[in-house]
Amino acid sequence: QVQLVESGGGLVQAGGSLRLSCAANGRTFSMYAMGWFRQAPGKEREFVAGVSRGGGRTGYADSVKGRFTISRDNAKNTLYLQMNSLKPEDTAVYYCAAGYASMFTYYTSATDFGSWGQGTQVTVSS
Repeated sequence: QVQLVESGGGLVQAGGSLRLSCAANGRTFSMYAMGWFRQAPGKEREFVAGVSRGGGRTGYADSVKGRFTISRDNAKNTLYLQMNSLKPEDTAVYYCAAGYASMFTYYTSATDFGSWGQGTQVTVSS
């Protein structure tokens, strides 16, 4: 399995931006569909965004469409989440996840991902 380490979280004011990164070890990063999930206190983990192995297909939760952008750099074994126009309700621990997939598939369900990072806290103040 691939090991994942998130970074880039922090405290930001509403309307601000953050970029999360997820570094993967190993030489098989391009074999995985990747995703971002988040979990707020007292709530279940929820899907945020997903991307296919080559980066050509992406999907987003309705709550972040038009504000967040998922991307990946397979040469650097790194996944990104650019978050703009942040809202207080975006406050959560953000996790990246990896799951074996066919070339043009991205996943939206947590059960399709076999590897998870430890999470990075994002706090948006009003």
